Amino acid sequence: MATTAMFSAREAARMLGISYPTIKQWILSGKLKTVTTPGGHHRVAESALKPFLAQDRERPAEVSRERYRKVSGRNQLLGKVVSVRIEGLLAQVVVAVGEQHINSIITADAARELGLKKGQTVAALVKSTDVMIERVE
Repeated sequence: MATTAMFSAREAARMLGISYPTIKQWILSGKLKTVTTPGGHHRVAESALKPFLAQDRERPAEVSRERYRKVSGRNQLLGKVVSVRIEGLLAQVVVAVGEQHINSIITADAARELGLKKGQTVAALVKSTDVMIERVE
């Protein structure tokens, strides 16, 4: 007898690249079917996740949640490069996320390797006090 893999809501959220509050909304609204344990916890069957994963794969790469699953950091803010200033070994990259600006200091080599230019769409990956830049186009 084959067993179906079951995941907690948090595990399923990580697999889909969405937040825990979002998956809870999906469960409570009936968008995502679950099985409730005797203790009242939701478990999501792997088969229930497949349509969401397939739908995401059809989206353009820059808006697909799949790329979030390739990086361990979950604090990823999409924005546009406002400026790139390279001096010596370092580069200052300013990214506009909505009305906010995020400053990131990265190596000049990394900025050149990414080919960062004003107006590009990037993701600022926030980990503690460090902000990394990922080119998404």
